[in-house]
Amino acid sequence: MGTELPVNLSEFQATLCILFLILAPLSGCGLALINAGLGRSRNAAHSMMAALCIVAVAACAWFVCGWAFEGYPGGLTYSFQAAGRQWYWLGAEPWFFRGLVASLPSAGSSAFLFAWFGIIAAGLAGLIPLGSSSDRWRLGAICGSTALLAGVTFPLFGHWSWGGGWLAQLGLNFHLGRGYIDAGGSGTIHATGGLTALAIAWIVGPRRGKYGSEGMPMALPGHNAVLVLFGCMVAFVGWLGLNSAGAVLFAGAGTAQIPMTAINTLMGASAGALAAAIVTRLRFGKPDASLTANGWVGGLVAGSAGCAFLPPAVMIIVGLVAGALVPFLVELLDLRLEIDDPGGAISVHAAGGIWGVLAAGLFGGLGTAGSPGQLTAQVVGVATLIGFVLPLTYGLNWLLNLVRPQRVGIEGDQQGMDLHELGAGAYPEFVTHTDDFMR
Repeated sequence: MGTELPVNLSEFQATLCILFLILAPLSGCGLALINAGLGRSRNAAHSMMAALCIVAVAACAWFVCGWAFEGYPGGLTYSFQAAGRQWYWLGAEPWFFRGLVASLPSAGSSAFLFAWFGIIAAGLAGLIPLGSSSDRWRLGAICGSTALLAGVTFPLFGHWSWGGGWLAQLGLNFHLGRGYIDAGGSGTIHATGGLTALAIAWIVGPRRGKYGSEGMPMALPGHNAVLVLFGCMVAFVGWLGLNSAGAVLFAGAGTAQIPMTAINTLMGASAGALAAAIVTRLRFGKPDASLTANGWVGGLVAGSAGCAFLPPAVMIIVGLVAGALVPFLVELLDLRLEIDDPGGAISVHAAGGIWGVLAAGLFGGLGTAGSPGQLTAQVVGVATLIGFVLPLTYGLNWLLNLVRPQRVGIEGDQQGMDLHELGAGAYPEFVTHTDDFMR
């Protein structure tokens, strides 16, 4: 176990980060609105209640052990020697924020910013699986799964990428560019959350009535497109704060790079939305509102990794690819693989996040982070996400499913999650559609 001096920010950088982090929670608010709008009306209150519980559980899990496992660059770590090099594999900070409190006022200000960013990111990652498993995921299981994600899976990969761990050391130890880079969390937040969404969708199975006897999917449209589109706008404001804070904390961005980070965030989202709208217009005759919204978020997700250094023209390409992929991936999951993902979380966050990580290496030579081997470092990060994080998060949720079944019973399918788990609907003055009506 070793330690180094903590990363210190100037007073002006710390002030900027505080302002950005005040905005960052709006990204989670936007995702909560999108998830609720893309679900059915009889599950809307349950979806928003689950989102609130996810943020609360993630905050508690992060406070207990998440921060200790992730740590921050220059903090306490567990390490091992291999090939004549030292590799950091897990944070060694004290649990319950004891190290942070003890370090005040000297190093605490900078360390607390890393911890603050992490607690927001953990909550955001926890909200992503809610999109793939809405309308049939038990509230108690949601809380348990979130505790595992925020307390184990997310901080483990977070240490490797953001806490100075072995992925970040690939540049120092193997001269692979600057090591794995992910300023805004395309891989660390979104691919981790999206792969967890895939694991849970496998475990809970599709919604009742989604697939007929011959395996053909039925359309179960979201109940409120206005909520979905408004959620996109709210999420964008949060992403501005999240990406800008990540650029300062994890990419060493100076004041001059913040405006470009904000512009890149907008360009990625705009290109993603336009690409999805054009693709759906060409394929279906009219643009699809929900898929366009997913394209917008997909552009935000994909642009997060390289937001601090890619030129805006390149970011448009990154967003276009992410947005164009969404309709095809949604169809592939729904029609070919029979994976029911009402919120598009797998297509948007898992696939979009992985593409964003690769794009940061593929186009890194066109920006300020270009150096030989950068793409290889990013590929190693993606391989770690698919080869380690996905089996880990599936295994943890599989074990949880043995203790606490994650799928609601048939009564919940018939009544709706609002009545079954909360005892009241989100829209008591309106009649919600039943499965019989949908058929």
